[in-house]
Amino acid sequence: MINEFKTFIMKGNVMDLAVGIIIGAAFTAIVSSLVGDLINPIIGLILGGVNFSDMFIDLSGTNPPTMAAAKESGAAVFAYGAFITAVINFLIIAFVVFLLVKSMNRLMPKKPEAPPVLGPTELDVLKEILVAVKSRPLV
Repeated sequence: MINEFKTFIMKGNVMDLAVGIIIGAAFTAIVSSLVGDLINPIIGLILGGVNFSDMFIDLSGTNPPTMAAAKESGAAVFAYGAFITAVINFLIIAFVVFLLVKSMNRLMPKKPEAPPVLGPTELDVLKEILVAVKSRPLV
């Protein structure tokens, strides 16, 4: 059973998946920093100093001044600013993954085109069917 497990772990698919998860976690940290530290401040500056992380609606009636204060007090809040940040993160990650896949596809060697299929074409088969139908006597 241990040998089977070793064989399973050493298969290319499992190792590729493990590497992908590790790189994905590191990539998520980079993108989160990109969004939180670079993009959100620029968007906030354009929108007049708006900080998405402090955008929330107080549902508890305690009126905390910031999201951090709301979290600290355990107040119920509708944190739509965090959702906006998550959407921005997703769009950036999706765009970067798109660019990576596009560049990888460009770098991958082109597969040779399949040789043409030898034999009758669809038109030839249809002509044979037409000849067969015309040659049948009407009943």
